[in-house]
Amino acid sequence: MSQHFSPADSRRSFLQHAGLGCGSVALTTLLHQQGILAAENNAGNPLVAKPAPAAPRAKAVIWLFQTGSPSQVDTFDYKPELQKRDGTTLAGADPKTGFFTTSGKCLKSPFRWAQHGQSGAWTSEIFPNISQHVDDIAFVYSCYSQSNNHTPAMLEFNSGMIRQGFPSMGSWLTYGLGSENSNLPAYVVMHGTKPRGGDPIWSSGFLPSVYQATSLDPRGEKPIANLQQPAELPDQQQRTLLNALRSVNARHAQERPFDRDLNARLESFELAYRMQTSAPEAFDLTQEPDHIQELYGLNRAESKDYGRQCLIARRLIERGVRFVQIFAACPNTPGGAVSDVPWDAHNDINGNHRACASTVDQPTAALLTDLKQRGLFDETIVIYGGEFGRTSDSQDVGGRDHNPNAFTTWFAGGGFRGGTQYGASDEFGYKSVENRVNAHDIHATVLHQMGIDHTQLTYRFNGRDFRLTDVSGEILHDILV
Repeated sequence: MSQHFSPADSRRSFLQHAGLGCGSVALTTLLHQQGILAAENNAGNPLVAKPAPAAPRAKAVIWLFQTGSPSQVDTFDYKPELQKRDGTTLAGADPKTGFFTTSGKCLKSPFRWAQHGQSGAWTSEIFPNISQHVDDIAFVYSCYSQSNNHTPAMLEFNSGMIRQGFPSMGSWLTYGLGSENSNLPAYVVMHGTKPRGGDPIWSSGFLPSVYQATSLDPRGEKPIANLQQPAELPDQQQRTLLNALRSVNARHAQERPFDRDLNARLESFELAYRMQTSAPEAFDLTQEPDHIQELYGLNRAESKDYGRQCLIARRLIERGVRFVQIFAACPNTPGGAVSDVPWDAHNDINGNHRACASTVDQPTAALLTDLKQRGLFDETIVIYGGEFGRTSDSQDVGGRDHNPNAFTTWFAGGGFRGGTQYGASDEFGYKSVENRVNAHDIHATVLHQMGIDHTQLTYRFNGRDFRLTDVSGEILHDILV
């Protein structure tokens, strides 16, 4: 019942009655500050933002996945001994079979090499733009993986396992931290041609499907399929239909409290509805000035598609998207068709790597520059690398076979120590021999930078507590600020 005051009421009487309202306002404010009110309002939303358990150094991740695997000894891991021994048989190699299916004969890098920056990091000539950022980059030369086949190796570096059915790192982070923007997905994957292995690479596995990546091809006018509101369905009518659907589904979910996918399904409908207005704006690059579009190489045929993906990635994390992954799609050879494993240089390392680098070099460097000038670099982790490396000996004269024993991955921003050179492969670049790093170590380190203890982020499935790093994983403190 409302309270009315007359001029005859005393000041003391007025304050006595008004004070009740002030107390309610104060209580509401305190509950909001403590997160209690927000938790109650978002109890049914599995994507609500959660505070990191520890103080995070980074808020978002952009992973530039170089599908097909660049050769470490032709990109960032310079090996003078390999150059000297070109054409000679590698020590310990079977002269008939060599390593895997290769010749056993050393194949030197066809590219010129130079040191750059104050750190003196070596890069090959195919990366003139990335070379200008070596003092912002932490190079890890000693990565290794379990499989020499593309799909299992990509699964491992995304989920920690070489077989399907396990959640990817993007899904784990979304599960652990939620979303900062309720109108956009927390986890976005971009690609042109889908990489070999497809959707299972970025799967949410046994986690509820609400933590699944939103996969899209941003080259067309409609990067997200089936998102546009039908012209014959006005917004008010669509909202009414969704409310009715939500009510029926909510009753269904109440009767099944242990089915976690039901809440995920409810939220997916709501997210899709909200994305109808927010997603087109995020993907609209006409809002970017010409000099930014040119910075990313959108004016060059070779780099425009990858540059578009990198620019969209920056716009997404700027709007609160937690995890963005780009799978490189570039010509397998100069002027050739785009492959599902573009860096897979079995026949011609020279032509293949020049073609791929011309696609990714300028946009990658532009992303680092743009993040810096917008004040996002220190809070965004940028990861660059493939699923394994390539052999030191030749295949089909001028190419290299798969090699899980050594490859290079680099990190920038997000509290990683720029100018760092960590680990080492042997003198031929064939095997990691110093401070060896696997997928679990990388995952543990990224989670640490996001404020999560990798041993504590777990999910019970089939009677067991699973985690991204399984039962291993070491944080790479030496490459962190």
